[in-house]
Amino acid sequence: MEPLSDDFEENADRFIVEAIATGCVWGLEGPDGWALCGSEKRDDIDVMPLWSSRELAALHCVDEWQSYQALPIALEELLEDWLPGMHEDVTLVGINWNEAMEGEEWEPLDLLAEFEQELG
Repeated sequence: MEPLSDDFEENADRFIVEAIATGCVWGLEGPDGWALCGSEKRDDIDVMPLWSSRELAALHCVDEWQSYQALPIALEELLEDWLPGMHEDVTLVGINWNEAMEGEEWEPLDLLAEFEQELG
């Protein structure tokens, strides 16, 4: 598995390309549901981090998320259900965050539009 780059935009592009290639993305689910954390950019908004591979997601199953596991979310389900629901819940998407939990935070509908453009 290729490690993520220091270029967050490149990591976001990789997320989209790999998600389309594999047909899924990966999140972390634990005893209390899916992993969320606070936004670095906007107060009082949660971010749900997602990754383009199980290995990248599993790197984050440590510390407060040690009881979590990386689980796939089908791309079709992400596009049809999750992203519109996250928009309604005012939750951002963290895209392919590195081991320091740094990376892009996107509005769910912006990510949906990006996927729709790529899937053309």
